[in-house]
Order: sequence, then C-alpha cells, then structure tokens
Amino acid sequence: MGWSAHEGTMERLRPRLDFARFDRLRSYGVEQEVAAGDVLTRSGDFERDLVVLDEAHVEIVREASFDRPEEVVMTMGPGDFLGEVNLLGNYMAFVTVRVVAPGRVHRLSKDRFRTMMAEEVELSDIVLEALLVRREYLHEVVRPVDVVGHHMSSATLALRTYAARVRLPYAWHDADSPDGRRLLDTVGLRGDDLPAVVFAGQVTRNVTPGILAERIGKAYRPSCKDVDLVVVGAGPAGLAAGLYGASEGLNTVVLDALGTGGQAASSSRIENYPGFPHGIAGEELTRLSSIQALKFGAEMYMPCRVERLDTTGPDPVLYLADGSRIDTRAVVVASGARYRTLPLEGWADFEESGCIFYAATELEVRSCSRHPVTVVGGANSAGQAALYLAGRGSRVDLVVRGPDLSAKMSEYLVARLHDHPDVTVHTGTEVTGLKGDRKLAEVVLTDRRTGREAARPTSGLFCFIGASPATGWLDGVTRDRSGFVCTDSALAEPGLGPVWEKLGRGPLPFETSAPSVFAVGDTRTGSIKRVAAAMGEGASAIASVHAALAERRHRAV
Repeated sequence: MGWSAHEGTMERLRPRLDFARFDRLRSYGVEQEVAAGDVLTRSGDFERDLVVLDEAHVEIVREASFDRPEEVVMTMGPGDFLGEVNLLGNYMAFVTVRVVAPGRVHRLSKDRFRTMMAEEVELSDIVLEALLVRREYLHEVVRPVDVVGHHMSSATLALRTYAARVRLPYAWHDADSPDGRRLLDTVGLRGDDLPAVVFAGQVTRNVTPGILAERIGKAYRPSCKDVDLVVVGAGPAGLAAGLYGASEGLNTVVLDALGTGGQAASSSRIENYPGFPHGIAGEELTRLSSIQALKFGAEMYMPCRVERLDTTGPDPVLYLADGSRIDTRAVVVASGARYRTLPLEGWADFEESGCIFYAATELEVRSCSRHPVTVVGGANSAGQAALYLAGRGSRVDLVVRGPDLSAKMSEYLVARLHDHPDVTVHTGTEVTGLKGDRKLAEVVLTDRRTGREAARPTSGLFCFIGASPATGWLDGVTRDRSGFVCTDSALAEPGLGPVWEKLGRGPLPFETSAPSVFAVGDTRTGSIKRVAAAMGEGASAIASVHAALAERRHRAV
C-alpha cells in the first residue's frame, strides 16, 4: 500500500463523519474535559479507549528514539476519532497522543466500542477501515520501532518473521550496514546483544519472539471472564474457529506457538481461494481473518505454547509453557503441523545462518532476490514459491523427488513452471549435499534413477516437503499411527469408554475421543489440505461446540 498524496492519504486516515454519524459515535462514550498538555495515550500504554474529539485538538507524536528527535506525525481536531487497530486487542500503543488545545472528548471503553460495532454496522465499517489504514501508515511511514540484527541469522529471521505476522511497525537495520553500525554505537549495543529492539528510548537486547510479545502485549494474560472456548493454533482453521466462536457470543481465546497464519502465511500467493480471482497472499488472508476475530472480541495471544491438555475432569484444562493454566468449557485443536527437514550434514548450521527457509514471503525472498536459489518440493506451495522467486529475478532450481511434477501440483502451476525461462525443474531428483562456508553456496543434486550427482550454485534453499502433525501435547486424545487426531466417524464408537456411555451419545462432528475437545484443519486425520477447507472446518466446528455446551448446561440443570 503506497502513501502518496494522490491516493487521498489524509481522507483515509481521517474520514469525515457527518453530524448524525458523529453524534451516534460519541453517544457511546463518556464525556471528559481535557486541558492543553494532557496525554490521552502514551507510547507503551496498553489499556486505552477509543477517543472521539468533540472540541479538543491533539497531536500524534512519535517519541524520540535512536538518533531521531520527537516528531509530530499528525494533528487531529473536532470531528476526529483516535486510535488504530491495536485498540481491538488492548495491545501496546506505538505513538503518544497529546492535547494541544483544550476542549471536550468522549471516551469509548473497550466494551462500549464493541457494542458500537455490533449495533452500528455502517459506522463500524468506517471506523474499522480507518483503524486499519492507520496501522498501515504506522507500518510503512512512521515506523516508531527500530529492530537491528544480522540479516544472515536464524534468530533475527525468527524475530522478523514474528514481527511481520503481528504487523509490528518497525524500521529494519542490518547490523553489518553503516546505518546498523551507527545505531549500535549510538545506543551502546554489541554483536552479542543482537537481535535488539529500540523503542521510545528503551533498548531491549537478545530479543526473541516471546520477549517481543511481552513487550507489545501479545503474551498470554489471564482474563477475569470465564473462558468458553480456547482455540489452539492460529492458522486458517484456528482463525475461522476463533472468528465464529467470538461472533456467536462465546468468550474465546486463540493461542499460537508462533504467530497468526500457520503454513498458509508462508504462501506468497493463493490463487484458488474463492472470491479472489487475482489471488491473495496467505499472510494477507490470515491477517484480515485475525482482525475479524479481534473485532468480535476474541482474545489472541502469540507466541504462546500449550504443553499439555488435561481431559480427566469435567471440563478441559490447558497448561502453557510459562506455567499458566486455562480452564475452559471447550477446546478446538488447530495446531497444524511442523515443517519437515532433510537429513543432511550442515542443515542446522545453514538454517542457523539464515540460508534455509520454510516460506517464500517478501521477508525471506529479500535476502536472495536476483541470486540463484533452490526450491525443494512437489506440491502447490513449492510451485508458488518457485514462481515468486523467479519473478523477483532469481534463477530457480525446483527439485522434485517424484517422477512427475503434476502428481501433487495443480496443472496451472505446472504449465507456468515449465514455461518460465528462469525455472529449471528437476524431477526424480534429491538434494543430497550442502556446501558453503557459513553461507550456503551450492547444493548437490542426485538423480535417483542414474545416481549421477551435480552441484548447483545457490544462495538459499526453500524447503516445502510437507509437515508432521503438531499433536505431541495431546496425550489424552486418540490419534492415528501418523499422529493425526481422530474425530467423529474415525473413532471406533464401541471402544470410546465410560465417559461417553455416561453422556449417552457419540462424538459430534469434529469432536475427538475427549468430550468437548474438537480438532480441525491439518491436525485432523482425513482433512483436505486446502486453505478454504481448513477455514470451513474451523467455522463448522463451532456448531458442534455450541451443541456440546448446550448439553453441558442441560446436564447442570
């Protein structure tokens, strides 16, 4: 999204409400008089309101940081409302709002804000669109957060991948560049402090995704509300479950060990998702889905790893890696799968140095653009990655173990790959060696039919050879031999056990061998590995959740 003046930037950032709409918006708030110099929001705040400006004037300030002085990035006055999309989840504020001319404002608490969005559909659309546009403006123009690290580092890549998935508005500084070295000197950082984050004059060293989550408010925080539903996993299936659960009145918590999107977020372009004839990036699809879930009141925390599920009591209990416990009435397991790797010498070292990738988004591709690369895999994700990389000026070797590219790949991708002059397809071939001094320089390809070896230059290896289900934490739930969770008709009903005899029913659609625990998406045995199918399962499972909760209430009467 560009921000040139001809696109009407200010009109999108500050939509003008007519008097009737403005009056309805402020009617949901509590009136407050403010004076010049009052701070309505400070960088780093979490609990804050949607503020409607009745008479007051304010300035939006990026706090001084690194070698940048304080800067006023925008001014607002009567008829405006304040905030960006972080308001939906009580996440950290990235700018300070200061009153410059006194007057009257109306504050909408989080609950009143959600009430307005539920009752005023047209007004809600205008407000939500402005909040989204403002986040993009923060992300692309203001960039109040500075991130510095070595770009060829797996720790830095992990941090930047997480930052991209949560849409952190940050400026990137390569520690090996003049700009990066200047930042290190200015704030007193050393090489062993990296990656680091600088925000509002504060420096955080050796930052991991978990540390960053604590800093910006995305780490798990217990709620005072009873939890109806916990969704484990924020890929397409989990996001759909969270969205539908929250929109249908369930107090819903969504957890993910990494960030939103799952494997779908690694897809540079999904061309067969209904409603998007020109295709849509997986990251964009899942980002918008997460915003919808937040809009309806879902609480989303990530990275947040679930270590154990206890199904021995009347209701499920989840135990997190940080020691937290979540009591809930129902669980939807959408924990997806973990990427498979190749058993090659040096794999871990090249992965650590940032030369091996499991996604082909802008972030990963940037370091390899216009250099030769290798893509391993024979399904759609590998084909999409190869085309995306070739489109960025790289010569691509696509390595497919099987004899036929069309065996697991859509025909439209097969045709494009064979026609692209910068893509070489190697069928019946395996990667059998990695060469390079810290940075990957070559891969060794072996023809499975002849045994002939050939070295090919490469700056990065993109691995798309499937994944194993992330279900090791589900000890109390029946799984198949491969670890996928069995649900409804895949369970042998005569052997379900006394808990089901007491309930007097069999498992509902998507329900596992543990009552009120459901499984959807790639986690579930027999699932169709498509984004649209995963979202359909996530949404459909909520009907079964409602049925299970209704039965629970009936038993309690």
